[in-house]
Amino acid sequence: MRFVAIPTDVVRAYQAGGPDANGQVPERSVSDGGGNPCRHCLKMIPQGAGMLVLAHRPFPSLQPYAEVGPIFLCADPCEAGGGEALPEVLASPDYIVRGYGADDRIVYGTGGVVATGSIPSRAAALFDDARVAYLHVRSARNNCYQVRIDR
Repeated sequence: MRFVAIPTDVVRAYQAGGPDANGQVPERSVSDGGGNPCRHCLKMIPQGAGMLVLAHRPFPSLQPYAEVGPIFLCADPCEAGGGEALPEVLASPDYIVRGYGADDRIVYGTGGVVATGSIPSRAAALFDDARVAYLHVRSARNNCYQVRIDR
C-alpha cells in the first residue's frame, strides 16, 4: 500500500497558472500556517509561504462520480511526497476513506469515517475486496480530497 500525491506534471501546470478543474486560474494566497495541506509534497504549507487554492478533479475523465473540490498546493515547486507511511497532511483526527473501482466509480459500501491512525489497517481491509482498485482519503468534515492510496 502506498500514499500517492497528485502527479507532478499536473501540479506544475497549476503552478504555472494553468486552469483548474473549473477552468479558472488558481488563486494565489499566503498560508496562515493553520492547516493548509499541499496535495503534492503531502506536507503542511508553512506560515507565510505562498500557496495556491484551486478546484481539482482527481479522476482521469469526466463522469458522474468524478468529484471536483478545493485543494491547496505550494505555490513554488515542491517535491512529490508519498510512500508507505502516513503523510504529514493527514493531521486531523479522522478522515473519510473510500474505495473506487477500475472504472473510477465509487465502490458502494466502502466509504466511512476512520480515525487517522487506523487508515492503514482500513485500507488493507478494503484492498481485500477485488472490486477496489484504489482509495481516496478525504476530509471527514468537508469531503476535500487529501491523497490517493494505491495497492
